[in-house]
Amino acid sequence: MLMPGYPREHALETLLQHLRERAYRRGTVTLASGKTSDFYIDCKQVTLSAEGHVLVGQCLWDRIRNHCSRTGRSVTAVGGLTLGADPLASAVAMTSALTGAPVAAFIVRKEPKGHGTGAWLEGVSDLSEGDELVVLEDVVTTGGSALKAVERVRARGFVVRTVFALVDRLDGGREAIADAGLELDTLFTRNDFIPGS
Repeated sequence: MLMPGYPREHALETLLQHLRERAYRRGTVTLASGKTSDFYIDCKQVTLSAEGHVLVGQCLWDRIRNHCSRTGRSVTAVGGLTLGADPLASAVAMTSALTGAPVAAFIVRKEPKGHGTGAWLEGVSDLSEGDELVVLEDVVTTGGSALKAVERVRARGFVVRTVFALVDRLDGGREAIADAGLELDTLFTRNDFIPGS
């Protein structure tokens, strides 16, 4: 079951259209990885919008469910490094609940909590060691943010085998994630924004 108004066959196409129109920009920028690029994809311009949130939830949850069905695995929670992964995790958790197969959302902090527990992760108190979690990322460049999230999640005793992302910039992130023994599944690549690049 997917949200009313966004037929399954059109959700991915509609999400890509939103990303092209609202998130993709030409121009020289410095990325989180420190690399310089002549284009930028600011997914938060879409993932934090009402319609974008719904579309992201639909498309990622559909991809995650298909992956679980294909591999025979089950996922307990989804999340990643704050801030890019936060709206993705929220959208997937909401969509999963609406489809009758709820998974939790979690957040990986960039710094440990400065008071109380000093936790790196939020939203995992009801999870059990050994549960399988999925790491989410908005844009994969070098894979560094996703790998930091995986490291923190595994340090708490959870299992991570797969990273799901909206966009792969094709800048080496897929290879870095594979070298860490993980799968990367993305909805789009830079070729969906810059054909023939």
